Amino acid sequence: MKRKRSREIAMELLFSMEISKNSYEQTIESFIENYEMDLKTIDLEYIKEVMKSVTDYKEEIDEIIKNSLINWTIERVSKVNLIIVRLAIAEMLYIDDVPEVVAINEAIELTKKYSDDKSVSFVNGALDKAFKNIK
Repeated sequence: MKRKRSREIAMELLFSMEISKNSYEQTIESFIENYEMDLKTIDLEYIKEVMKSVTDYKEEIDEIIKNSLINWTIERVSKVNLIIVRLAIAEMLYIDDVPEVVAINEAIELTKKYSDDKSVSFVNGALDKAFKNIK
């Protein structure tokens, strides 16, 4: 449960960075200062690691996404769905203790919570193709 909540926080923070254009460092610092719960209830190291991976490898991740889209451009993908897909691909590529199927399943759960029903099949399809392209 700790990782699930941490993944959700990472997604929210990445979305915030996308909108605000704040840096990774500013975002993490602000989060730590303003988080109202006990930091021990989340996996802060995972949050930092996955956010840093998305930030550092954004161009490579976006290239994988572009190659995984059918009849879509990356510019047309909603910001929420784009962040969820980036997060899942970063987990698949750069986070050693997250199996690819878990990254995909968790991305689908985030999409169900933060997006609409049509987006679930879109995210699932894009990640399935990305996973096949990565292997």
